[in-house]
Amino acid sequence: MKTLRSGIFLALMLALGLPAPAAARCVHDALDRKVCIADSVERVVSLSPGATELLFSAGAGEKLVAVSAWSDYPPEAGELPQVGNSNRLDLEAIVALEPDLVVAWVDGNSASQLAKIEALGIPVFWLKPRTFEHIASAVERLALLSGDETAGAGRAAAFLAGIAQLRERYQKAPPVRVFYQVWHEPLMTINDEELIGRAIRLCGGDNVFGHLPRLVPRISTEAVLEANPDAILSGGEDSDDRRWLDQWRRYPELTAVSRDNLYLIPPSLIQRPTLRMLEGSEQLCQTLERARARL
Repeated sequence: MKTLRSGIFLALMLALGLPAPAAARCVHDALDRKVCIADSVERVVSLSPGATELLFSAGAGEKLVAVSAWSDYPPEAGELPQVGNSNRLDLEAIVALEPDLVVAWVDGNSASQLAKIEALGIPVFWLKPRTFEHIASAVERLALLSGDETAGAGRAAAFLAGIAQLRERYQKAPPVRVFYQVWHEPLMTINDEELIGRAIRLCGGDNVFGHLPRLVPRISTEAVLEANPDAILSGGEDSDDRRWLDQWRRYPELTAVSRDNLYLIPPSLIQRPTLRMLEGSEQLCQTLERARARL
């Protein structure tokens, strides 16, 4: 139980306001909490698919001992034991694994459940990427905690460089009015602050529901008809599922339908805030270029 003893010792030092041991590596998480690791990280548990991807990008994939449900990328993540999902975690299984670090997702995991993990002295690092810069920073901080700073920094820098190239390439592109469908029942979209909304803007798109206050607002079919987007994009339930898009063909008066601007974007590339969002954004930009040509 070395992990638990060292974790409890470190937690007590921080609670008393004492400085962390000289060898400790400390970073701030998405909740602006200082998370410190006193010893080397050898055993990590990831509690969301996005966290799993980011840990592999940070060079910590080989240190993962368990993941959450739906952790399917990279392929080797699917071979790891699972300890629950966003609705319910198996706390006993997590503790039994004696992790040096648990990585959680603000929008998906239970704070009360994770508080029980922390009470045992196991460090919990929370993630909540809201921008491209947040994604890169998450990789850098996870790399620092896991001890592979060089790999993480290099991948984060390459990601931001790719985003910058897309921004420069499409900053003067004629706008395309876009409706992005996240779900079908209830009908849901994204606003400009959500990462998909940022990708749309990056590519010269104009999100017709970007002004709404919620990150993932519910809308009506009538609202879409009134907005009359130039293009309708969706991830579907999987990469080959066009049912959501094809349902809009019932409304030929929509510009997106009359110009055949109904496009499927692979959901794992654009709806999961990881380094693969660069590839997803590239596909989205190319898609909006095709839509422009049809207007």
